[in-house]
Amino acid sequence: MAIREFRMPDVGEGLTEADILTWYVKPGDPVVDGQVVCEIETAKAAVELPVPFDGVVREIGFPEGATVDVGAVIISVDTAGAAGPQDRAVAAAPAPVVTAAAVGVAADAPARTERRPVLVGYGVVESSGKRRPRKTANGTAPGSRGPAAGPRPLAKPPVRKLAKDLGVDLTAVRPSGGGGTITRADVHAAAVVDIGTREVVERPVPVPAPAPAPAAVSDARETRTPIKGVRKATAAAMVGSAFTAPHVTEFVTFDITRTMKLVEELKSDKDMAGLRVNPLLLIAKAVLVAVKRNPAINAAWDEAAQEIVLKHYVNLGIAAATPRGLIVPNIKDAHTQTLPELSHSLSELVSTAREGKTTPAAMQGGTFTLTNIGVFGVDTGTPILNPGESAILAIGAIKLQPWVHKGKVKARQVTTLALSFDHRLVDGELGSKFLADIAAVLEQPKRLVTWA
Repeated sequence: MAIREFRMPDVGEGLTEADILTWYVKPGDPVVDGQVVCEIETAKAAVELPVPFDGVVREIGFPEGATVDVGAVIISVDTAGAAGPQDRAVAAAPAPVVTAAAVGVAADAPARTERRPVLVGYGVVESSGKRRPRKTANGTAPGSRGPAAGPRPLAKPPVRKLAKDLGVDLTAVRPSGGGGTITRADVHAAAVVDIGTREVVERPVPVPAPAPAPAAVSDARETRTPIKGVRKATAAAMVGSAFTAPHVTEFVTFDITRTMKLVEELKSDKDMAGLRVNPLLLIAKAVLVAVKRNPAINAAWDEAAQEIVLKHYVNLGIAAATPRGLIVPNIKDAHTQTLPELSHSLSELVSTAREGKTTPAAMQGGTFTLTNIGVFGVDTGTPILNPGESAILAIGAIKLQPWVHKGKVKARQVTTLALSFDHRLVDGELGSKFLADIAAVLEQPKRLVTWA
């Protein structure tokens, strides 16, 4: 009997532990290379772990809910009893996948009564299950007479899924498999992830049972819940941000009626057919226009190098509240996108988070963040900077209020925006101009054209 141990992976970014959320297998179950066996939650995200070899599960090292150190053995597999063809068919169809490298609630768990993630904007993205023709190592598709259109790295579907979950670009991975095929090990190496597996001889010495994970303790007057995972990391990041960057918050209240009318007009525009059009879309576009007019707002403070890093791109973050804590996925290079493209990106971002498939890579590299507190009926607030960014904009509720318009008091749609910024690199003049530009675009949305 040959036993191989699968250890808690090192997922990088200095993380030293993870919580086991769900097991999809039990002792005696056959498993195959690439099959997801459990879901874990790190301080960054929830991640599915695929086992990297064939065999039969011998032992589960930790129960659901346990906090496990990186490098600890979480499952042992008897590779001498590797699954046969029939077992492979069974193992290839495990229990329904809950999430994939995600933060959020499971999309296929309707019985839960906990609240759904609250995000600004929403939409559903259809995906196709049709596979592309496989190309050979010389770049030609089987049965073709010439090169296929564009090089495509060779990798099995489980390896492609692993690369997607870890945020690895397969075109940048150096293959080590036969015929130039990318292996699981190549992906882990590219992601600087040590899966920590090793083959050992079966030992008769029993493994001590792990201590149960701390659970919520409740009595008649109070409930205590351990702080861990995403919520623990978010708390540490917010404390660090609040006491590192000197925050300044400015507010502007203005008439957004014309933008609301434009939203309704765009809903019937043929160029926006099938796309989600809402106030967030035009507010996001107004922010991008204001960044173009005030580029110094899109910067970061590098304490170690004692430098101000000016970003010539905008990765636009959208704050999302989930049962596991706050996440901020971002739209990469949002400044290059047209209005329809931006609408599609916002819808995809939200639907991905709602389905529990937001990857850690999608939450990294943000340069500016939007947070919509107006969905809760709140007028304004003083948002805390997302670490590594210089500014964040809070969007208040849009309400019908009495407003002086053309010399008369009329009922108009009014809202308040709140901009918090790092006063080490954004002074009052820059912050004020930036905020005023956003309001000016939303008061007169034709400036989306004249200022773009």
